[in-house]
Amino acid sequence: MYNHTVQYYETDKMGITHHSNYIRWMEEARIDFLKQIGWDFVKLENLGIVSPVVSVNCNYKATTTFADCVKIEVSVTEFKGIKLVLNYEMTNEDGKVVCDSTSTHCFLDKDGKPINLKKQFPDFYEVLFDLANK
Repeated sequence: MYNHTVQYYETDKMGITHHSNYIRWMEEARIDFLKQIGWDFVKLENLGIVSPVVSVNCNYKATTTFADCVKIEVSVTEFKGIKLVLNYEMTNEDGKVVCDSTSTHCFLDKDGKPINLKKQFPDFYEVLFDLANK
């Protein structure tokens, strides 16, 4: 679980959180999630693994405003060795879903070539595979 407090600068003229910020929060939550499962970004980058975003989808359910605490639960919904799909359920302090979103990622080496995680990084592969098949 990742917690984000809505900052004043993240709100628009109407006083609600601008929609683009939810994607930033997804990135924050993803970095935290990877750290929690033992594969933080520094470790991945030191191994020569990059994981670009292939697609993002956000379904906005309710607004948030300055100083709201948004809880973000990250889960692996699909993992096929090279493609990873993460789900982000964002809830407010009352437990109401404010945004349900996904991001899709692939795994490349520093030269931009696809990595076979199962063969090259079996420990990382196993963690993601297990999370996708819970």
